[in-house]
Amino acid sequence: MSDKKSKNILFCCATGIATSTVAEEKTLQYLKDKGMDNVTYTQTNVASLPSMANPDAVDCVVATTQVPYDLKVPVVHALSLITGIGADETLQKIYDILNKE
Repeated sequence: MSDKKSKNILFCCATGIATSTVAEEKTLQYLKDKGMDNVTYTQTNVASLPSMANPDAVDCVVATTQVPYDLKVPVVHALSLITGIGADETLQKIYDILNKE
């Protein structure tokens, strides 16, 4: 798959540690199950988003907390990955964003 551009996800929660790790694990497994193995990721806290969400380096932000910033990359609100309610729809939305050309 070296001919495919790698996709980069920025996972975000309040501290950049707990719920973003859960969201990251579920998202990466879902994408792998869908055959998407060209994904890299970074985790951060919400306060660092403005400096890290560079549209040249990040394809999507997956946030388990409110994002009070207007970012130039798509933001998927992913608290559903923690609660389980609506998780499939959230994962599909992430997949769709990453597959846009």
